[in-house]
Amino acid sequence: MNERQHSSVKILFALTLVHFTGDFYSSFTTPLFPAFMAKLNLSLAEVGLIAGINRFLAFIVQPVAGYMADRYQGRMIILGGLLMAVVFIPLSGIAGNYWALLVFIGLGSIGSSLFHPSVAGMVPLYAGTRKSFSMSVFNTGGTLAFAVGPFCITTIVSLWGLGAMPATMAFGLLVLLYLWHIVPAPQSEGMADTGFIGTLKNQFGKVWRAIFLIWLVMVLRAIVGQSFMTFMPVLLVKRGYSLVSGGAMITLFTLAGTISGLLSGYLADRVGSRPIFLLAHLLMTPVLLGMLALPGSWVYAGIAAAGFFVLATLPLGVTLAQDLAPGGRSMVSSLMMGLAYGLGGAVAPIVGKLADITSVETVLQGVAFLPLLAIPLIFCFPKRTA
Repeated sequence: MNERQHSSVKILFALTLVHFTGDFYSSFTTPLFPAFMAKLNLSLAEVGLIAGINRFLAFIVQPVAGYMADRYQGRMIILGGLLMAVVFIPLSGIAGNYWALLVFIGLGSIGSSLFHPSVAGMVPLYAGTRKSFSMSVFNTGGTLAFAVGPFCITTIVSLWGLGAMPATMAFGLLVLLYLWHIVPAPQSEGMADTGFIGTLKNQFGKVWRAIFLIWLVMVLRAIVGQSFMTFMPVLLVKRGYSLVSGGAMITLFTLAGTISGLLSGYLADRVGSRPIFLLAHLLMTPVLLGMLALPGSWVYAGIAAAGFFVLATLPLGVTLAQDLAPGGRSMVSSLMMGLAYGLGGAVAPIVGKLADITSVETVLQGVAFLPLLAIPLIFCFPKRTA
């Protein structure tokens, strides 16, 4: 490995570490809702507002952060955003009332949303000819964080209480010290003199239809993934499984997606993204329906298979869109990740309401058919090698 390749690998590792660290802290909130409810006597409506704000901020902040990252050089969006997540989310453990809790989690969520587009936009610059695989490795940082973060923070809180959460800042601050010496400044795309509309015209004018198709597929995938991640644990508990089983389900689902993301990125660099999208979406529906029908311990095998296919294409959508609009890498990353994620999460209350009217199992069976709606859209994807 020559010096330039070594430097690129080092930077890609640092970008992935940014992703892992930020998402590690972001994953603290949801599994601690029962502890927050017990400490502050919160209602389900108040808990729902916190969850909704998390998704809303990803929806709003990421596209704006992506737009700013493509206009200006500087590491403040990356390191400053990560610092906000590292500091404010642990402070939620010592919040004395609901509004303080809401402010701490909200500021931490803004920080997490800030750095995502910038670091995702930098990955292709150091990936060489292996853009899809490099993006898959980068995405692995996030999925792995959401797999191990809930287990780590619930263990800490179970042993020492919510008051111990600020101590977790130590890990993030040490990581930030390392990243300060490694992470380079993003490369501006020279759009400082163009407004938001001008940027859209310059970067997406000729390819906006293709990018819109990719985005629609990513939104459908987000709806499916978040619906199952949110309501499958509820269904398991109703069937007699323990709360620990519900947590294990989230970990298993995301770990399987981590593996499939790496594999899909590796294959996409060789056969292109479109065949991977088609295979994943064709198999997603039968796998999800099969998981819902599996009895006993077999359900865990079904959950692993579901996570494998549902999360497989997450990095590919970002890479394919960046390939179409290389001048707006950060902004297009925010559309494929933040905006798609936000819309996918916004549908969760509707899915929950339908589950109240019918049943969780019935609604999830219906959601399982959504991937098939993406098949005609995928056939319209541009033929690219990545």
